[in-house]
Amino acid sequence: MSMKADLELSVRLRPKNVRTCYVCGPDNARGLQVAFLADGAHGSRALYTARPEHEGWPGLLHGGVTFSLMDEALGWAVPFHGLYGVTSRIDTRFRRPIPIGMRVVIKAWTVDQRRRIATARAEVRAEAEGQSLLAEADATIFLQESENQK
Repeated sequence: MSMKADLELSVRLRPKNVRTCYVCGPDNARGLQVAFLADGAHGSRALYTARPEHEGWPGLLHGGVTFSLMDEALGWAVPFHGLYGVTSRIDTRFRRPIPIGMRVVIKAWTVDQRRRIATARAEVRAEAEGQSLLAEADATIFLQESENQK
């Protein structure tokens, strides 16, 4: 899929009420404003540069921001292939600290779906440096009807 087609899909699938979402909301001036795109048939991806206002320990991205990026990627992986759901359980592992200024790639994808439960995985990797794994998460997504299906 082309970048333009990915962006059009993202806009079309975006629920009406997420304009102020902390992670992906374009109207949230204090948020991360990260745009997620479709990545293959079962995934999502985005780029983010660790900003000083999201610092935790001096010089490092706050772990809660890293977690939020993965959770959001998981949330977008589901609607990009026609489903809607929310994270019900997540197991997160932080592998390496993320320095402020580092550009990272966030990816998530569904692994399996059974009835109203999907299992999924998310990763944060350095864009440079050989795509080093910085954080990862395995999640359970509870599938629901989307507002478009009601």
